[in-house]
Amino acid sequence: MTSSTLGDNPFAAASTLPFGLPDFAAIRTEHFRPAFDAGLAEQRAEWEAIATDPSVPTLENTLEALEVSGRLLDRALTVFYTLVSSAGTDEIREIEADYAPKLSEHRDALHLDGRIFARLEALSDAAAAAGAQTQWALQNHLKNFVRAGIRLDTAQQDRLRALNGELTSLETEFSQRVVKAMEAAAVTVTDPAELAGLAPDAVSALAQAAADREVEGYLITLQLPTPQAVVSQSPNRELRRRVFEASTGRGTGSDPDSDTRRVILDLARKRAERARLLGYAHHAAYVAEDGTAATTEAVNEMLGRLAGPAVRNARAEAADLQTALAADEPDAELAPWDWSLYADRVRQQTFAFDESELRPYLELERVITHGVFFAANAIYGLEFAEREDLTGYADGVRVFEVKEADGTALGLFVADYYAREGKRGGAWMHNLVDQSGLLGLPPVVVNNLNITRPAAGEPTLLTWDEVITAFHEFGHALHGLFSQVHYPSLSGTSVPRDFVEYPSQVNEMWAWHPEVLASFARHHSTGERLDAATLDQLRASQAYGEGFATTEYLAAALLDQAWHQIAPEEVPDDVAEVEAFEAAALQRAGVAYPLVPPRYRSTYFNHTFGGGYDAGYYSYIWSEVLDADTVDWFKDEAAENGDGGLNRAAGAAFRAKLLSRGHAQDPLQSYRDLRGRDAVIDPLLKRRGLGE
Repeated sequence: MTSSTLGDNPFAAASTLPFGLPDFAAIRTEHFRPAFDAGLAEQRAEWEAIATDPSVPTLENTLEALEVSGRLLDRALTVFYTLVSSAGTDEIREIEADYAPKLSEHRDALHLDGRIFARLEALSDAAAAAGAQTQWALQNHLKNFVRAGIRLDTAQQDRLRALNGELTSLETEFSQRVVKAMEAAAVTVTDPAELAGLAPDAVSALAQAAADREVEGYLITLQLPTPQAVVSQSPNRELRRRVFEASTGRGTGSDPDSDTRRVILDLARKRAERARLLGYAHHAAYVAEDGTAATTEAVNEMLGRLAGPAVRNARAEAADLQTALAADEPDAELAPWDWSLYADRVRQQTFAFDESELRPYLELERVITHGVFFAANAIYGLEFAEREDLTGYADGVRVFEVKEADGTALGLFVADYYAREGKRGGAWMHNLVDQSGLLGLPPVVVNNLNITRPAAGEPTLLTWDEVITAFHEFGHALHGLFSQVHYPSLSGTSVPRDFVEYPSQVNEMWAWHPEVLASFARHHSTGERLDAATLDQLRASQAYGEGFATTEYLAAALLDQAWHQIAPEEVPDDVAEVEAFEAAALQRAGVAYPLVPPRYRSTYFNHTFGGGYDAGYYSYIWSEVLDADTVDWFKDEAAENGDGGLNRAAGAAFRAKLLSRGHAQDPLQSYRDLRGRDAVIDPLLKRRGLGE
């Protein structure tokens, strides 16, 4: 089966919609299986044609042919995984589980094909003559073949194929169970008195969530991380405890259909076995080699350097919170479900600032159009026009055309901000179309958040954390939109995992900029600007709570490393040992502080066990070293007339030297091109209050 046999299947040919946006209105679930089967067969045939080409290997008949292969499969998979993440159904999940091992086998068919590897090896001189980007692309392909096991003997490759298939299926199963766990752990409230003290719009949203799922009363749906919004807002201590325990208990066996412990052990063991087969001490070493960190020793040194000061700061914060709690309940001992609420109380007392008072000034539409888009215009000259003629993949998904300052079309930005049943937790960016000069494709990028949809007619009011998340994810979007590379494999955010978070973290700075804040922080009903005193208090409180924030993050990052810096025989055998392994790992790392649990416990740590950030969750703080140093560059070297870097010249430099380059060269070289030197850690230590 090939594209020519698919008939009217919408994946049979490239989309004719503007910018190649998939035709979601025409796509139905039944289109995926035949498109996958045809796409797999078609790309196998393309690879076979490359491998058996009697001509001397050239860049055109080997490297470029490899880069452009699989267009049908790519079209279908891109849409499919968009739905898996953002609008999953039981049928979608069944297809995902069925095809996971087939796709793993398909990838192995390329990377264990010695004929294609030999042809690529023969291109060294031609690639060098063609230029730096071509040489870099070739070296990346060769490295991927070696890391995938091309140099193993036949028996070892057979075992590797089996492991890859099993791992892909397990990662899929883990992700699906995590989604089920979030849904199963949602907390139902029948007595409205339990919700006393919450903002009216928050109570209304909980009622809407219950109505959406046909549940009586109110429904507190969970987000992916351990902290939950209600725990930071509700004065009802018993309700806070219920929500906290529902959050931290996910995947531990209380709900058999979403118990992830067996999957965790299988994944850890098989990843360790695969790493050993490939010649690495453990899976973390295999992962680090492909990042900018290069070694687990470098990762361990960084995390270890930060752990002690972070916990020390968290303990100091806890002392203040205990005092605040005692004012309400003299005999109560601070518990983890008290932390967020009383941190806000202490922040309010210390800085005369109540974060809950911000919400009426943080309305979603205005945050996006007059905040995220406003900053992008001020720095890069971008203009955004909503395309209501273009359809998204679910209700509430919006499509914007992005134009340069001179009116030239750049690409599409797809915004999916609301939570829905079947959508995984958290926030993320991905591409629907990768920019590529070779294929002549402009970028189409997506941002996903998980904001609770308000009742009909009510405004969508955000927390400050949600505002920061919107700016963060748009930083990823800019990385994709600004890509100017030739080869699709090097496009946009196709950089090492410990570099990819860097541009998005930099973009968070603009949420704090006085001019940007003044633009978006207005009362949703009166249009009144957030007063200058409150803005000053917000900025003054920015660094408060870094002990908690750094400790919960480091606990998760160190837990990720612990599961992946072990040999196969060191992985526990009994699911009952998962929690004991976790506790011991946190204790060894010096972050076993019960009042600040990991941002993700093992049983719902989708970043690491769902794939994508396995042994790579350290990436966020590794990237933040670059981020903090770059923020200093914007504020100091790139600033004009005290504008803090909010100017077109600064944006042009950041875009040209870094954002546009994707993975067309060593990302750290792109950083050096911008800064004129390697990054230093001092700005990060200052930001997080971790100085000596």
